[in-house]
Amino acid sequence: MEFTTLIGLLSSLGLISLAISLSGHFSAFLDPASMLIVLCGTLTVTLTSFSIGEVLRTVAVTGRAFSSRPPAFSNLARHLIALAQKARQGGLLSLQKDAAGESHSFLKQGLSLAVDGAPAETVEKILYQDTVNLAERNEQALAVLRRASEIAPSMGLIGTLIGLVQMLGSLSNPSTIGPAMAVALLTTFYGAMLAYVVLSPLAAKLERSGADDILTRKLITTAVLSLIKQENPRQLELHLNTLLPPAQRINLFK
Repeated sequence: MEFTTLIGLLSSLGLISLAISLSGHFSAFLDPASMLIVLCGTLTVTLTSFSIGEVLRTVAVTGRAFSSRPPAFSNLARHLIALAQKARQGGLLSLQKDAAGESHSFLKQGLSLAVDGAPAETVEKILYQDTVNLAERNEQALAVLRRASEIAPSMGLIGTLIGLVQMLGSLSNPSTIGPAMAVALLTTFYGAMLAYVVLSPLAAKLERSGADDILTRKLITTAVLSLIKQENPRQLELHLNTLLPPAQRINLFK
């Protein structure tokens, strides 16, 4: 599990809570009606923009931000080079056990196609389409999160306007103006918190995770096609290094 996202989220909420506790009573910042407007309002307006299936898929995809670790591209590249060396010595059929025991589903799919003797053009089309489908799912989830992050401050403003209207209706009782104004402003606070502390950071995290997934699949596709074409592992290393970030490039053949 990758704890950076969870630590960052909890730290942000903790710092805000600490600042509230040091400057006043924490209970003054709790208002169920304001929470209802912001949380439920953000959800319902998001559901107006997207289907419930898209929203549920976004929740599932976003969960990866908490569970996935940043990929070690250099380790993956070394693994791919090792497979290429094995195939170079014993042929593609020597990778049958490797394909069956591979934990990465995309690499397993590519190796299985290669071992089964599928033409390079067919394998490239299948792996490319699979990658496109993943990118589309990620973009859809990003669209939902970004839309929700836009809605949350607006729902906070709507709640504030509701509170102000109620406050203006009770001007005959000056003692209620201060508390009513505080409650009205809380919805803006909740909307900003939801948008800028939770939803926007999750969208950024998901965007980065999606980019890592795409790069991983590019490396695997390049390696699988190289295996099928029986290219020299040294040549594969050069191809992989053109895709890898400079800090993670490998140099196995000196």
